[in-house]
Order: sequence, then C-alpha cells, then structure tokens
Amino acid sequence: MRILFVGDIFGRPGREIVRAHLADVVATRSVELVVANGENAAAGFGLTPSLAEEFLGLGIDVITSGNHVWDKREILDYFRSAERNGSNARRVLRPANYPAGTPGLGWYEGETRKGTPFAVINLQGRVFMVDNDDPFRTADALLKNIRAKVILVDMHAEATSEKIAMGWYLDGRVTAVLGTHTHVPTADERVLPGGTAYLTDVGMTGPYDGIIGVEKEQVLQRFLTNMPMRFDPATGDVRFSAVVIDCDQQSGRATAIERLVLRQ
Repeated sequence: MRILFVGDIFGRPGREIVRAHLADVVATRSVELVVANGENAAAGFGLTPSLAEEFLGLGIDVITSGNHVWDKREILDYFRSAERNGSNARRVLRPANYPAGTPGLGWYEGETRKGTPFAVINLQGRVFMVDNDDPFRTADALLKNIRAKVILVDMHAEATSEKIAMGWYLDGRVTAVLGTHTHVPTADERVLPGGTAYLTDVGMTGPYDGIIGVEKEQVLQRFLTNMPMRFDPATGDVRFSAVVIDCDQQSGRATAIERLVLRQ
C-alpha cells in the first residue's frame, strides 16, 4: 500500500496549496492512506475545529499536531468530543506523551477505505521543548495495544538527534517515523534495516519566502529588538512538502520512501 504524509500545513497559503494538490497526488500516485500535520493551519498558530473538519473532508484520514495545537482555545472542546465513538475528533491527534488527563487522543487505529488496518501515533520531543512524558516509553506502551501492522509515527521535535534516535528505537516495529516541527525539509530519507521508513523532517507545506512560514521583517525585528512582535504568515514561494511511503500491508515493513515537493 502507499501512504502520503503531508508536512506542517502553515496558514492560509498552506491550506490553499493542499486544496489545490491533494486530490491529484492521491489519484495519480494511488495513495491509500493520507496523514497530515495540521498544528499551524490557523494563521500559522494552532488548529480550529472547522479547519480540522475541512481537512478531513478533503480526504486526509488522520491529522497530527504538536506543541502549537493548543494555540486556539476552541480546539479543547473539540478534543474532548474525541471521547465519543464516531466523532471526527478521534482522527485529530495531539501528542500522546502529554500528561494524563490532557484533552484529546494521541493515537488512532482504524481502516483505510480499502479495508487495510492502520494506526497513527503522534509524539512530541523533549529536547528544547516542554518536558512531557518520555516519548520513547510512551511509544512502547502504545504499541502493546495496537493490532495493525501498518503504523505511522509523527515525531514532532526540535532536535534532529532526538528524531533520529526515535527512528532507530522503533526500527522494525513501525512502518515509518517521520519528523515534523522545524519546517525545514531534510534530505536523509531512507528505509532502516528493520523495515522502518525514516525522515528527520518532512518540511512545511506553506510559504517559504519567509522565516519558517512567518513574514521575514517581523521575525527580523524580533531578533534585532527582542521585543514582542505580531507574526503573520508569509505569502510567497508556497510549496506542498510531503513524503510518499510504500509498504507491505501484511507485515507493515516499508519498501520505499520518496520526498515530494510541489510548488503552487
């Protein structure tokens, strides 16, 4: 089977290029499962319930997130609704290693439209980020309860070393470990010896004519003055950054991984 993972969707530019390209990529590449990180979809900071529902309506099967998913307060009630069976919010994830009692779910297990069982796990790193529960041991605990063979992990982290460590730690136990958060795509895609596809950062789906998605002048002024500054999404050089993974649906082992970058 073939999986498409779309990197951090940033603001209106990211949303627009997803609307423009997603259906065509899915059709031309015979994609069976679509996962996307949507934590920056709402003006570059956070995710709203209406945007989550829109993404699911576009054909994204599971939405992952990270530290910015809390930036829009309305997502909290949406996450609480995930406790109800049948709620679309069950397919919108927050990192699984946030403390017990945090609203929302950190993993999802279901079937594709073709009936293939799959699971998605969302984790967040701790290096240079808030000190949540151990993502490595969280992954161990979750994998004990997952029956699907095809398992994708979004490792949302700042440090490349922590993401690479997670790739090796889960090699042979999951189909793919894909890094998000830094908004800068890396070129180290590979299939590890145990059959796990790995990439340190998928990159941002959004405007590259800025500084990690934000208008250049605003970020420069922040660095130059150290004063609070309003951040708005940049608008130019919009790219659809994603990765395509081929895997054996019976064993869950990845056979190929390919970076994909499309321009508006």
